[in-house]
Amino acid sequence: GPFVAELVRHLKKRNVPVAGVDRMILTEQLAVEDMMALAQFLLLPEDDLTLASVLKGPLFGFSEEELFALAWQRAGTLWAALRERREESPTFRRAADELAALLARVDFAPPYELFAEVLSARGARRAMLGRLGPEASDPLDELLAAALAYERAHGVSLQGFLHWLAAGTAEVKRDLEQGARDEVRVLTVHGAKGLEAPIVFLPDTLQMPVQTPPILWDKSGLPLWLVAREAPPRAAQAALDAAKRKRDQEYRRLLYVAMTRAADRLYICGWQTKRAPPAGNWHALIKAGLASIGAASFDFAAETPPGIAAWPGEGLRLRHEQSGKPSRARPAARAAAPATLLPEWCWRAPPPEPAPPKPLAPSQPRAEEPPARSPLGDDRGAAFLRGRLVHRLLQSLPGIAAGDRAAAAQRFLALPVHGLDAAGQQQILRETLAVLEHPDFAPLFGPNAVAEVPVVGLIGGRALSGQIDRLVVEGSTVLIVDYKTMRPVPATLAAVPPLYFDQLAAYRAAIAAVFPDKEIRCALLWTDGPSLMEIPRDRLSGFRA
Repeated sequence: GPFVAELVRHLKKRNVPVAGVDRMILTEQLAVEDMMALAQFLLLPEDDLTLASVLKGPLFGFSEEELFALAWQRAGTLWAALRERREESPTFRRAADELAALLARVDFAPPYELFAEVLSARGARRAMLGRLGPEASDPLDELLAAALAYERAHGVSLQGFLHWLAAGTAEVKRDLEQGARDEVRVLTVHGAKGLEAPIVFLPDTLQMPVQTPPILWDKSGLPLWLVAREAPPRAAQAALDAAKRKRDQEYRRLLYVAMTRAADRLYICGWQTKRAPPAGNWHALIKAGLASIGAASFDFAAETPPGIAAWPGEGLRLRHEQSGKPSRARPAARAAAPATLLPEWCWRAPPPEPAPPKPLAPSQPRAEEPPARSPLGDDRGAAFLRGRLVHRLLQSLPGIAAGDRAAAAQRFLALPVHGLDAAGQQQILRETLAVLEHPDFAPLFGPNAVAEVPVVGLIGGRALSGQIDRLVVEGSTVLIVDYKTMRPVPATLAAVPPLYFDQLAAYRAAIAAVFPDKEIRCALLWTDGPSLMEIPRDRLSGFRA
């Protein structure tokens, strides 16, 4: 209850390690209420009261004056006013930007992911601990655990999670059985069953249960519902007395559990309000028991340590003299905890990493290639189709015997899928065979030519990876041919884009490393035509990687 929360807060305020409480109603924790209010606003931005509570809370820390200035005499919703006036102050700007970013995320992020982002990356946990104290950390952790449990059982729905959390109001039971940890544990007597600690305090021993079950059962098993408990009917008196007796027996059994949890010392405390404590409370039972076995009385005020407020009143002390010989061995001194658990290198900026060489792909130049003629131009794509068919024929026909190439090309061009008339077929056939039978480049399509040759190498410190369209190794000469579909075809070398020269130069440098004693020649095959253009050596000497 409130006493337990106050106790935990004071312990943490004095830097006393405390494990928190073993039971809490999650929806009654202030930190959880702030997070639920934020989620409700994200689901309904028009809820002005919820937005006002979020702005006034720890997340954004609006003052009374700032909230009044934003809300007073506004024309629309509070959210609309915040967006319109975001430039008036840094507080308005930060709140508007953060809430807008979360509104953009709420429809896509699961509840756990959304709350975790708000608490960690967006600094909500730090803000809440600064406003509410360190005791707010445990409820926030339990909220994240509840969101994760809901997602596993019911799916990802923020609206469903808020309804499930508010409607359930279940008590969160936390496992505090780690007795080896050097910290204070605050538990109910039920939660302390089976546990033991060197020192145990019973802080509240003057309270006792006075309620009875709403429904009673008589000896015959008949349920009885008492409307007036002060003057019950005679038939229900016996059942009421039995219920009270069972309640008081359980109360005394819990006292035995509480007193037997201590291994060395047990402190029994209590405070009395204006109302007299009920008869038979724990404090009265323990005091009567101690007085009957001769416990010594003492004055609290006389034994109060320096620096602590005096605690007036008398007390009883029962001590048992130690019969065993004490051990002189001292426990090993605990090493001082480091200021941070992170290594030193975490706080230094990383050194600049060397940029790895980017692979050089000549077929994918970094510069922009010249535009090709549109296939939907004035010729209705005839030139585009002609270039594609020529390219396909130049790839396939060299593998066929010279005498059979014309017939094979004619069968291919006559396929209905191409939609060519007889004149168009003959034109493409003539141009393609003219290239294949070119006297200067006849070896390009002969038996010593290889198509689609992969090239991998290291050129000028750059890794090269490409594919040569056609490569011929014959005698003391190596011929490299690269197909190009540029339209219109350049009439002179000056009209050829410089990046095409760079591509051939890269291929030439790689092939020269493989064949250092051979002459490397390069040419461009323009498929729109078609035509061959040999590139002079001086145009390929300046390779720019």
